[in-house]
Amino acid sequence: MIVYRIESGILINNDGKYYIFSDLNWDQFINDDGLFQKCKQCCVAEHQVENSDTVPNFKLLKPIANQEIWASGVTYYNSKMARQEESEVAGGADFYAKVYTAERPELFFKSTGSRAVGHMDKLAIRKDSTWNVPEPELTLCISSSGKIIGYTIGNDMSSRSIEGENPLYLPQAKTYDRSAAIGPGIFVTDEPFPFDAEVSIKIKRAGEMVFEGQTQINKIVRKFEDLVAYLYRETSFPNGCFLMTGTGIVPGSDFTLAQDDEVIIEIEHIGTLVNWVG
Repeated sequence: MIVYRIESGILINNDGKYYIFSDLNWDQFINDDGLFQKCKQCCVAEHQVENSDTVPNFKLLKPIANQEIWASGVTYYNSKMARQEESEVAGGADFYAKVYTAERPELFFKSTGSRAVGHMDKLAIRKDSTWNVPEPELTLCISSSGKIIGYTIGNDMSSRSIEGENPLYLPQAKTYDRSAAIGPGIFVTDEPFPFDAEVSIKIKRAGEMVFEGQTQINKIVRKFEDLVAYLYRETSFPNGCFLMTGTGIVPGSDFTLAQDDEVIIEIEHIGTLVNWVG
């Protein structure tokens, strides 16, 4: 099932039927190790939206309030190669090659909830960067206890010209206002996420396709539980957090985002996240 955050509360899609709850707090609702069972119990007739066989016309808010967003780097082979290429001149290529096979993953802070954007919102590219790309990523929704309770779509915007200049500039390349998008909702299940699920991205400029790519989740070289375990080792998250798991789709060095580009990311079982650069 999919849980959405809307202006009037919470909307749940359970097998194509929609249920609305106006008296639930987002942070308290999702930060629950038993979120799947809670959602199932919530879906009772008195909360069902009329004519709910189609998507109700509600404004979807970003599915984050007081959570933080963190990210994992170099978890796909394509990402490793791209990072080595961009940092070769600066002498940082070896660092990315080593972290790809190291026991400890690369983890970094990405965004607060207030700096992130949601479905149909505008992303930003840095004015001091000449090479900017989106990074489509399966994103884990994690409770305060460290349990993976759901999944959503993430866009980890990256200023590759800044990161390539020096790996120590990573925080500036990754963390700025509107550098992260997540949504449209959280896929909640009591089963492991389907590992053969496809991730795809399309980028349109003035209505014309300028880039598209796809990969599968099973190409990731890290276990989700290991990423979470390292993130939670010495850090607490009272409201839970989101963790982007890395990208396997990286546009080439001949591509950079431009103002008004449309970025469309789709992950099977979750849905489609659409944003514009603005």
